[in-house]
Amino acid sequence: MAMEKIDPAAAFDRDPNDGVAATSHEPTTFRFYEYVMAAFVAILLLSNIIGAAKLSTIAGYTFGAGILFFPVSYVIGDVLTEVYGYGRARRVIWTGFAALIFMAFMSYVVVAMPPAASWDGQAAYEQVFGSTWRIVLASIIAFWAGEFVNSFILAKMKVWTKGKALWSRTIGSTIFGQGVDSLIFYPVAFLGIWDTQDVLTVIVTNWLLKVLWEALLTPVTYVVVAKLKRAEGVDLYDTDTDFSPFSGKGRAGTAG
Repeated sequence: MAMEKIDPAAAFDRDPNDGVAATSHEPTTFRFYEYVMAAFVAILLLSNIIGAAKLSTIAGYTFGAGILFFPVSYVIGDVLTEVYGYGRARRVIWTGFAALIFMAFMSYVVVAMPPAASWDGQAAYEQVFGSTWRIVLASIIAFWAGEFVNSFILAKMKVWTKGKALWSRTIGSTIFGQGVDSLIFYPVAFLGIWDTQDVLTVIVTNWLLKVLWEALLTPVTYVVVAKLKRAEGVDLYDTDTDFSPFSGKGRAGTAG
């Protein structure tokens, strides 16, 4: 059977809501929601475990290698809110938050366990997985706050734009979400350890890189959103939603 060819440029020009009716209620089940959740949590954990431990230098600029992949979690967060609504995105954010806490706890326990006499990898293991409490705390809080801001802004902008101009809300939500993430993470993790000027520089440069990465991935976001909306048969609008991060209530409404 021939595979369907996807043209990202054509998808970017096409409205991802075409052929999908807005709805005031969520279906009982979704076909792909759990898969999107799994992708979100996997990328979140892997970018923290693998990417955060390595510094790389390209063209004279040194940065954490995780910056190449961590923003993808924001892209998936955009897809979750756009397709499934703020309420279901909230569940995924809390799932990722719990996974980060468990990852930090597991790392602490495993690093603290006495190594076998025949094993000589303890020093390397501590260097990779033995993050200080400040970095762990900063990462968890920054993720939680940044993702909720990102999802809130996108959900609100979807109602304001009546579902048009998807690019404006994916990029706009990232500007605020990644801004909050960077403003929390770097000061909490490194203020007093790095020079204040270095902290400020990294906040700005990494924020700009993350937003640029989101913008570059916009055509891919269009393709994924369009296909998921058609596969699920819904287009949810958060017109009557309780946006509290701690609420389990709230339903999706029509665009008007």
